[in-house]
Amino acid sequence: MTANISSVLDKLATTISDSTDLEDLVRPFLEILEEVTGLESTYLTRIDEVEGLQHILFARNTKSQQLEIPEGLSVDWADTLCKRALDEQRPFSDDVASCWGDSKAAKALGISTYLSEPVRVGEGELFGTLCGASSSRIGVDAESRRLLSMLARLIARQLERDRLMARLQKENLAYSQQALLDPLTGIPNRRALMQELARALANARRSGIPLHLAFIDLDHFKRINDDFGHDAGDRFLIQIAQRLAAGLRDGDFVARYGGDEFLVFGPAYAVDLENSEKRFRERLEELTSGLFLLNDDDFSYAGPSVGVVTSATDESKAEALIARADAVMYQVKQSRRSG
Repeated sequence: MTANISSVLDKLATTISDSTDLEDLVRPFLEILEEVTGLESTYLTRIDEVEGLQHILFARNTKSQQLEIPEGLSVDWADTLCKRALDEQRPFSDDVASCWGDSKAAKALGISTYLSEPVRVGEGELFGTLCGASSSRIGVDAESRRLLSMLARLIARQLERDRLMARLQKENLAYSQQALLDPLTGIPNRRALMQELARALANARRSGIPLHLAFIDLDHFKRINDDFGHDAGDRFLIQIAQRLAAGLRDGDFVARYGGDEFLVFGPAYAVDLENSEKRFRERLEELTSGLFLLNDDDFSYAGPSVGVVTSATDESKAEALIARADAVMYQVKQSRRSG
């Protein structure tokens, strides 16, 4: 080992404690490996056995020397020294031409001395190799090779941590999304609605473009459950949700508010807000009425009660806007009953 052991250990400790990702860890490791072995190039590879390629992920090249391993280089895995070293269990050679003279990549790069250690993750999966190389013959002692093995294991642990974090983030995202979706219909639930409506009202105040909000109550839904059964009622709710979602304009948002109630809101771009409200309500009424398939039979639904309101320029409370729409919806319901 050509470098001072105390200095190497200090660098290792600092690198391990300060690194936040794979690159932060590997680049100092390559520098340490160069100092310890005296090799001109040190590098970490990624092996894609399916595509049959080896990629140079990170590389360090001593500028004063002749050999340069280009970072980002991809070569035929079958032609690499790494594969030959693994197959023959020969991690080191200071006479590459004699050992592996058939490697076109080694000849093109001018490699005379080669050192490598596989980086394995999980249950022995081969991720890649940690390597060193030189254009001249350089001896590498057993202590340096042990250091190489230790660095490869530390890289493997970092890779496993990165994979674990990526999996946890993906699972957390999935759980978060599930928490904001109605399990029956698959559209956003009340919790998601309140979050999105609060954001939309804030945007409306900044832009000056108000929101239309519709409160949709499915009249006679209890009768559907009683006459056709709860499974049919569930299918009816799913079809309502699908029709509403399919009929959304850009910027619209639909959610199941609870039970047989749905809310839809979106920007009101029109100058004539009263006419715009009317068109908004009519579109939703059209989407939620007509023939539905229940228990393999067509069911003709007259439509829900829909109450539509428009946010004021200073509207900030989602609950207050929903309450206004609920009140208008109730007036529509009473009118339909009396009619």
